Amino acid sequence: MVEKNATLPSASPGPATPFKIVPCVIVPCFNHAASVPGLLEDLSARGIPTVIVDDGSVATERELLIAAAHPLPWVHLVHLERNGGKGAAVTAGLRWAKEQGFTHAIQVDADRQHRVADIPRFLEAAEGHPDALILGQPVFGEDVPLGRLLGRQLSRVCVFLSTLSRRIGDPLFGFRLYPLEATVDLLDRANLPSRMDFDPELAVRLCWRGLPIINLPTEVSYPTGGISNFRLWRDNARISWMHTRLIAGMIPRAPRLLLRRRG
Repeated sequence: MVEKNATLPSASPGPATPFKIVPCVIVPCFNHAASVPGLLEDLSARGIPTVIVDDGSVATERELLIAAAHPLPWVHLVHLERNGGKGAAVTAGLRWAKEQGFTHAIQVDADRQHRVADIPRFLEAAEGHPDALILGQPVFGEDVPLGRLLGRQLSRVCVFLSTLSRRIGDPLFGFRLYPLEATVDLLDRANLPSRMDFDPELAVRLCWRGLPIINLPTEVSYPTGGISNFRLWRDNARISWMHTRLIAGMIPRAPRLLLRRRG
């Protein structure tokens, strides 16, 4: 791992954050350098340190990331030498954030699908419930691809079977806030997948641990010309296998999960 902007980002690029928690933003990035400057402009008004995890982007993309981040003292770059997948990038960002003393991390995709203007709402929820996993509940417009919508419905059913609850509103949505203490502890103890199956499995395993979960509605957009790193057959196969493993893993946990549901 090679790091740029190695000093800790300033806690206030803009207006000082009023929150008692110590949050940062994590942006996993693989060949999305074209959308990063606009994303950083959107984030600059939020007043929160940001770490961009470059997941082994090609050299030209990496140089563009460095150029976009270098002038901004509140932005930190973590470079992974090889592409490991979204899960690997987010994991690296979460570990870095905890090591730097942050208490919470907001995960935002690099393609600008997420409405970063809603970040204060996530922070307000975390302020009142610092131990909770705050999940974005996507509100789709007419531009949502039908295949993604159907895939999400199927994943919701599978996650209901693996948790015996509807606490997780959308397991696939990457706009979310993690409490770092519990999340990094889980990463230290469990062998989580490193690609697109990371987000849903991490949510399920945190649910198994009994973390409070809050679902916040937030709008999603699909920018024209946006680049997706989702690989239809490979990633759907990974997600299907993940759901199979998690449903099997629910069985020995079922008594505890049912008791928790009653409580």
